[in-house]
Amino acid sequence: MNYRVILYTLGKVLDFEAVCMILPLLCGLIYKEDATKYFLLCIAICLVVAQLLRIFKPKNKTIYAKEGFVIVALSWIVISLFGSLPFLLSGEIPNFFDALFETVSGFTTTGASILDGSKIDALSKSMLFWRSFTHWVGGMGVLVLLVAVLPLSGGNNLYLMKAESPGPEVGKLVPKVRTTATWLYGMYLFLTVLEMILLKIAGMSIFESITLSFGTAGTGGFAVLGSGFATYSYAQQMIIGIFMMLFGIDFSFYFLLLSRRFRDAFEKDEVKAYFIIILVASAVIFYNCMKNNIDTNLGILAKDSFFQVSSIITTTGFSTADFNTWPQLSKGILVLLMFFGACAGSTGGGMKISRIMILTKSIFKEIKLAAHPNRTYKIKMNKKTVPHEVVRGVNTYTAAYFAIMAVAFLLISCNGYDFETTFTSVVSTMNNIGPGLGMVGPNGNFGEFKWYSKVVFSILMVAGRLEIFPMLVLMSKHTWKK
Repeated sequence: MNYRVILYTLGKVLDFEAVCMILPLLCGLIYKEDATKYFLLCIAICLVVAQLLRIFKPKNKTIYAKEGFVIVALSWIVISLFGSLPFLLSGEIPNFFDALFETVSGFTTTGASILDGSKIDALSKSMLFWRSFTHWVGGMGVLVLLVAVLPLSGGNNLYLMKAESPGPEVGKLVPKVRTTATWLYGMYLFLTVLEMILLKIAGMSIFESITLSFGTAGTGGFAVLGSGFATYSYAQQMIIGIFMMLFGIDFSFYFLLLSRRFRDAFEKDEVKAYFIIILVASAVIFYNCMKNNIDTNLGILAKDSFFQVSSIITTTGFSTADFNTWPQLSKGILVLLMFFGACAGSTGGGMKISRIMILTKSIFKEIKLAAHPNRTYKIKMNKKTVPHEVVRGVNTYTAAYFAIMAVAFLLISCNGYDFETTFTSVVSTMNNIGPGLGMVGPNGNFGEFKWYSKVVFSILMVAGRLEIFPMLVLMSKHTWKK
């Protein structure tokens, strides 16, 4: 294990976090807030610790698979711990476990909160900005950005991208990893700015258009008003709903479109399935709610159905309606979408549609093999055979996913809350969604859970964002053996 390159990279991560805190610092200066001095202090702390971590420069800066997983897992733990300092030092979220939960939820783009509406309204503008900006930073990945702007190592940076990027298969869009990372962040930034402009044109304030675009881009879910989305117009809600859907698409799809490889782009089975699921789920929920007289205004009901489907499948977590009051079929569809998640290679969480498709095709393959054991069947995606190691990885991930969720469910059950609250709180944090049902529904929060539950939720959020294995590798004794 190359400990020096791990510490050196963590120092770079803290440098990056210090730079990120400049934006909420500027926000505090614009609004003349007292919180400004706390961001200055936090920037200083990050820079000092970063310098200490880089005292012993590594002679060999090559990053291999093991170091890649460890660096990614530790980086997300470090940025969450130091990212919670502004809340703690300012006293705006004085409890350590609450501040850590809120920060982890931000960076992992979960959007679950321990704050109710009145506490959100009580936060300073700079803290609200930092809270939303963590979504944007975590959406595409901290280390993906570092790979794009810094020569992190002389080795294979693809191991960092593989460990941090969501989905069963991560490769290079172009020959150089650094160029791939630059392309990804370029598209990410372009879509974010485009949404900001459209929201501003639709009549939203500059502050809200920026912070909500951060949340949409990272498929996060932090609101900046205690009333949530109740005060926003139909047009503003539709813009956010459409952009949530766009950020849930595999970014390689956009790359293929920009490269004028239209045939390759529209042959992506996952993207086609993604749009079909959104269309069908929205239509069924609309019909089900209409039959149960949830809203007599069909235009509003159609918008809410699409918005919630787009929000849940992309694991963003914004809400325009209290779906706790929807019929059981509609709530059941939303719970299923929590597991589905968005496309691999997007900023969304969940299991990813590609994994669901590979698992489904694996089941049909086994049925065919049971009937015709001497024949050979191949699993295909995008008209190409899926390699055996990818299928094996999907199966292993699924087993680990449900095992961790089962253990977490038992731990959270000790709080004594109802099944709906307990189950969906675990599902929503593991899949980086935000709201669940019951006590953690769109009008609720996670503030009533005990401190150890918030630690469990924080671990689930990081594990879900990093697709489990970096955290498992970090905790494995085999990782640290010579």
